[in-house]
Amino acid sequence: MDFALLHPDPDDADWLRPVPPSAALAQRLHPIEREIQERRRHSLALTESFEPFMDISAQDPPTTHAITVLEGGTRINAAIDVATAECRSEVLTVQPGGARSEDILSKGLERGTAVVDRGVSIRTLYQHTVRHHHGTFAYAERLAEGVEIRTLEELVQRMLIFDRAVAFIPAQDDLTVALELRHPGLVSYLINVFEQLWQRATPLLEDVSYTPTPAGISGVQRSIAQLLVEGHVDDSIARRLGMNVRTCRAHIAKLNAALGSGSRAQLGYLISQSGILDQKS
Repeated sequence: MDFALLHPDPDDADWLRPVPPSAALAQRLHPIEREIQERRRHSLALTESFEPFMDISAQDPPTTHAITVLEGGTRINAAIDVATAECRSEVLTVQPGGARSEDILSKGLERGTAVVDRGVSIRTLYQHTVRHHHGTFAYAERLAEGVEIRTLEELVQRMLIFDRAVAFIPAQDDLTVALELRHPGLVSYLINVFEQLWQRATPLLEDVSYTPTPAGISGVQRSIAQLLVEGHVDDSIARRLGMNVRTCRAHIAKLNAALGSGSRAQLGYLISQSGILDQKS
């Protein structure tokens, strides 16, 4: 009775009679056929909705994954490891900042050596401050056996480019988010930025030459003076020149002593009057 396969006998209430099989079958099939029709309509609607996106994905060259956001050090390093393993011809890197921890240097040396052993060329840009940190300089000097290394006083943010096809740049100052770029136009732009910096940089094993300045002010101190005049605070100056804040403040103290300044405001005035910013390194 629950499945509507029996019905009461109209002639005798004590008996049940079976529903004709054709009627029972129709009752069972009707909801199933209705559900099938509904699912077919849903399938057609989905196909119609996705059709424009299918056309986009079929374009040549593909436009998908031109920019991938990588969150967290684990995911960033995994993506860089894949690009390193797939690299076949050239790596371009920009590594701003000064001293690095032994762990970072060890991992960098291992990764760089593996790439060089495959016949891949590497060009790396550091800041001048690595020349004054024994551990970093020793690492760079050791890696320089198979890598071209040059230094500059100031650099853009960290950047890695593999085979002129994929690039990695930071998306946050704390380096916890990065962008993986595969758009040919973006990668080409970053390569041009690298080449311009490379032309201005000094090979690691060559001495950096500075034009002499008044009062025995060094080239680094002149760079700090320029940034002071532009209104940068100590933290910003240290970050741009790849040194810690304590070292930056020590140089500022030497500038104060050399120019006879007694305050930050007076130092800015004396810098502009001294002519040291008229010199170019």
